[in-house]
Amino acid sequence: MAINDNSVNIGDIDKPYHHGDLKEAALSEGLRLLESSSVEELSLRAIARNIGVSATALYRHYPDKKALLSAIAAEGLARLGVAQTAAMRNAGDGMEGFAAAGRAYVRFALAHPAVFRLVMSSEGTTLPEKGDTTAMQLLKSSVAALSPEKSEQAHAVSVLRAWSMVHGLAMLMLDKRVDPDDAIIDAMLSADYVRNGFG
Repeated sequence: MAINDNSVNIGDIDKPYHHGDLKEAALSEGLRLLESSSVEELSLRAIARNIGVSATALYRHYPDKKALLSAIAAEGLARLGVAQTAAMRNAGDGMEGFAAAGRAYVRFALAHPAVFRLVMSSEGTTLPEKGDTTAMQLLKSSVAALSPEKSEQAHAVSVLRAWSMVHGLAMLMLDKRVDPDDAIIDAMLSADYVRNGFG
């Protein structure tokens, strides 16, 4: 059955509920489905079927698709922050860590394209510039640490410049304008290259 099929299997209505946390199970299944499909194809009814509950039970936690997409976007953004933080810690402090976080951003986008597009779209209500997210905190604190003498306005420009660099590369690769090649990511977002474009 297609994942955007909105029919309800009446036999599912009386299925016993076995999940400890239906809200979390639905979120996990939504994320899983987006690994192989698009946001447009995702449906609450398909998720309900896949986790073995009625659509009615699921609607108590996510009253509509928009609510689910918002939760998925928030979770995707949190996972992006975790990936960037881990990459930065592995590379060390300073420009090496900053560049590693940038490379992690692009690689996350390539590994999870539908989730990434959702996070960055108007459908994802928790956009990085509107929320106090780990990914945005990491970017702002890194810029501040690398150039503490800059004014607030100069910091804002540096944050936007750095975000534009990694986001632009991610989108060019997702849209098949540039080959999604690790060597290109490493070359474009090497510490030296980022340092030269940082000022």
